[in-house]
Amino acid sequence: MSEMLQQKITAALGAVAIPTMAGHLTAADCITYETRAGSLLLTLELGVPELGIASQLQQDIANVLREQGLSAELNIRSKIPAAAPANSQNHVEGVKNIVAVASGKGGVGKSTTAVNIALALAKEGASVGILDADIYGPSMPQMLGVADQRPEMGTENTLWPIDALGIKLVSMGNLVTENTPMVWRGPMVSGALQQLVNNTMWQDVDYLIVDMPPGTGDIQLTLSQTVPVSAAVIVTTPQDIALLDAKRGIEMFSKVNIPILGIVENMATHTCSHCGHKEAIFGETGGAQLAEQYQTPILGQLPLQLSIRAQTDAGKPPVAAEPSSAVSLEYIEIARQIAASLWLQSLHGTSAPEISVVDD
Repeated sequence: MSEMLQQKITAALGAVAIPTMAGHLTAADCITYETRAGSLLLTLELGVPELGIASQLQQDIANVLREQGLSAELNIRSKIPAAAPANSQNHVEGVKNIVAVASGKGGVGKSTTAVNIALALAKEGASVGILDADIYGPSMPQMLGVADQRPEMGTENTLWPIDALGIKLVSMGNLVTENTPMVWRGPMVSGALQQLVNNTMWQDVDYLIVDMPPGTGDIQLTLSQTVPVSAAVIVTTPQDIALLDAKRGIEMFSKVNIPILGIVENMATHTCSHCGHKEAIFGETGGAQLAEQYQTPILGQLPLQLSIRAQTDAGKPPVAAEPSSAVSLEYIEIARQIAASLWLQSLHGTSAPEISVVDD
């Protein structure tokens, strides 16, 4: 292929934005060229899961090439990079990126958000694990419908994660019965968390989502200081008291140099099932004000909706139960922004820039 033709194609592809990466990367930044049997083969290698965006990209690229009188065979593939953690030099074998999903207080839907983000990333084509870091009150086994399962033990005190709805799960809830209280002091809980992280046989996990317990106590500090966390997501409701606690969570991650990818505002609105009236029960603009204060994006705003609770309690959260529903699409968009931020983080360092969303 001539240099002039390559330049022409590169210029054309510069107009094609990668969904969730507008203003940061275009197709031209990720393309390689190859001539095979007289035909031009373009390979677009993305640092995010590609299943949900490949068809739109394929169409966009074909359109711009056609406008330039060009044609080529296009191959789109995904190669998820590891974003270097800023808080630790440790490495968890078999895991590329660790994302902590945290909240300052309980009852804001953090675990529900974490499990749906994990399922959304898997639906997009990533290999995903989820670590239930709430040692005292593990909920992931119930949410994923595997509360009655026990992990297989490996050699040298290791264990295999449980496969649950296509993601790999490790939780204290699968190691003890639901009637067994974890009456442990802080150091024992911290030690248990480190064992769950490091003694699990993770294999080729692109994203390990950590469902943090609420607050800023021993478990949070242990994870922040000893586990190579790539970034964190803060979950809150618009309620003033929830926002105050969310600030404490943001400040904690800031002190240990863990980037905040953004804020998920849960229970933002409620729609009456009888008349359709929408109401911000817990307040308005709270998440937006918090995001503005800390210069971080709002990744998504989720409704207070009965189906979310019912499906999750039944062991099949919305993204698994109804992947095309409005709520599931919101979780998928949140997951795409998280993946995009981590890709940029791997390219440009530990900062977590604001991500612009491109409709696809």
